[in-house]
Amino acid sequence: MPILTSLINWLNYKRIHQIDLYSRYPYDIQKEVFFDLITKARDTEFGMLYRFETISSVKEFQERVPLQTYDDIKPWVEKLRQGEKNILWPGETRWFAKSSGTTSDKSKFIPVTKESLEDCHFRGGKDVLALYMRNYPESRLFKGKSLTLGGSHSINNISNNSYYGDLSAILIENIPFWTQFVRIPPAEIALIEEFEEKVEKIIESSLGENVTSFAGVPSWYLVMLKRILERTGQKNILEVWPNLELFIHGGVNFDPYREQFRRVIPSDEMHYMEAYNASEGFFAIQDNPSRRDMLLMLDLGVFYEFIPMKEWGSENPSVLTLREVEADENYAMVISTNGGLWRYIIGDTVKFTSALPYKIKITGRTKHFINAFGEELIIDNAEQALKVACERGNAVISEYTAGPIFMGEGQKGAHQWIIEFEKEPENPEHFMSVLDNALKTLNSDYEAKRHKNLTLEMPHLVVAPRGTFFAWMKSRGKVGGQNKIPRLSNDRQYIDELLRLTERK
Repeated sequence: MPILTSLINWLNYKRIHQIDLYSRYPYDIQKEVFFDLITKARDTEFGMLYRFETISSVKEFQERVPLQTYDDIKPWVEKLRQGEKNILWPGETRWFAKSSGTTSDKSKFIPVTKESLEDCHFRGGKDVLALYMRNYPESRLFKGKSLTLGGSHSINNISNNSYYGDLSAILIENIPFWTQFVRIPPAEIALIEEFEEKVEKIIESSLGENVTSFAGVPSWYLVMLKRILERTGQKNILEVWPNLELFIHGGVNFDPYREQFRRVIPSDEMHYMEAYNASEGFFAIQDNPSRRDMLLMLDLGVFYEFIPMKEWGSENPSVLTLREVEADENYAMVISTNGGLWRYIIGDTVKFTSALPYKIKITGRTKHFINAFGEELIIDNAEQALKVACERGNAVISEYTAGPIFMGEGQKGAHQWIIEFEKEPENPEHFMSVLDNALKTLNSDYEAKRHKNLTLEMPHLVVAPRGTFFAWMKSRGKVGGQNKIPRLSNDRQYIDELLRLTERK
């Protein structure tokens, strides 16, 4: 292990030097990535259609190649899934990350090329460790093992030469062989499709190991950690794994889960590090533990563009490069990648917190918001307001979602919040009053619609029994992996499904 640690530290030193250049040459780095992408893809079917070989600038690329949604790229993806080559990226694409679908499809199949695996996803994972070791040089991370809670979809055949599954399952299937010495559980357990069976097998295989880190989606890890405490009878996870020091989390905002993790892992020496890794690519890493933003990774084979959310939905929105963005503005992120995605609207919204180096925080989704009455409530507003309400109401939230109550006969408009508490507020009415006032402070449109209850009345609260959200996600076939509980919705589909569950309980 000392030899391994020394080798890792030497490699990390070289990589940290490259990352430090982000603050000095961000535009040069992105320009190099851009030309590398279009040069490699110029002889693909997509590249020939848009004449990549004659593109000499980003502006020309933007004028020639239209913005893409999944519905736009689906015909190209179908060709790839049937084994055709040189379609969006050179060569054959054998892997497809399955994720939640669009309005017209139950599932999306995001192409994952050899280059995106090696030069984006795996390299991004190494960068997480490099930045962690820079911040904590005395870490004993590599003296133990990392626990992986894999995806809910195992690897499935599309044809003889192509496969699909959760991104996490694809990463496990392709990860270098030597990682088996520093990672648990073995792949055959990590890739079990049934979530509850997988959790039990993971517990059985890991209790005797020296686990120093784990990585994944916070909500599903909490389910597993609480089950471990039930099985072992221990008071907290440190009695099971005393050397645990790092949780690399992503997929959802960690703030609603932070207090719950502190309860099951009661240690000031436990570190939490956010990574922005999606099916489409590895984009950002929390490089400073004292800040809640993430460093945008500029050289992992992703070229970035940004649409101002204030222009979202307009016929010809502005599309900005990194040089043109401003701090504290909300943007929809657009990517071109070494996975063969071109000017692809990923669906996430971000704000820049700083430049040189460029740092971001995820503010929500382009489709996950409530704007039934012109209030334009986004997830970032909701998360910040809930944090205030929990602090003042002495409450801890497990899960939540919210949606509109539409105006009707004798009924004003309102927002309905279904919240499952780990610790319920002593006064639910006060909790909702604090939440309401915090939202008014954070969102002027919401404040205007709430003025004198003319358009929106006080938000409504439904306290869900414990286990409601898990049962709901299970009924939808979306337990584990990268499945996320939708936080905000502009219609009542999720709210009504949950209400039916709470009534049965």
